[in-house]
Amino acid sequence: MKKVLLINTHLTYPNWSEGTLNDSFHQKAKDFFLTKGFEVLETKVEDGYDADEEVEKHLEADIIILQTPVNWFGAPWIYKKYVDEIFSSAGNSKKFLEGDGRTRTDPSRQYGTGGYLQGKKFMVSATWNAPKNSFDDPNQVLFEGRSTADFFIPITSNYRFCGVEILADYNCFDIFKDGDIAKDLENYPIYLENFFGV
Repeated sequence: MKKVLLINTHLTYPNWSEGTLNDSFHQKAKDFFLTKGFEVLETKVEDGYDADEEVEKHLEADIIILQTPVNWFGAPWIYKKYVDEIFSSAGNSKKFLEGDGRTRTDPSRQYGTGGYLQGKKFMVSATWNAPKNSFDDPNQVLFEGRSTADFFIPITSNYRFCGVEILADYNCFDIFKDGDIAKDLENYPIYLENFFGV
């Protein structure tokens, strides 16, 4: 049986950001994978975790999906703490990788090619205040033509460094003004089907 690890890294701010939207996307993914016969592993970072157990979940999972709000142009700080603890644990135990891929005997080996997690897939699903048209357009002042994939490089690089394949991200834009949250939730399982509907 294939396994998926769903990581929800929403951080609650009372009376402002309670986490219901990210919980809804997390649940949509869970329901989708259960109907496809996957075993679903879950972590809600805010509720606490054991770093060594999270390493094992990553090793078990065929697919890893991060559900995150974008707060001040990044995932909540608790996700950075989570990554530092999990990837450091796995680095020390050499369960995710050994070294950075380069060797003194083979100068052609590139930095970031020493991972052991080949065959696994990673995807980000994110909620944004930013509108969709603020990306991929060099005339936009803030992101200057950058894509959401460019934006997520600090997150996805951790996984790519360990050998994981990075899939295109899914995004719910403009959640406070002109977005269509209901449609984005409805389309999420369709998006997942394109990658994982086998």
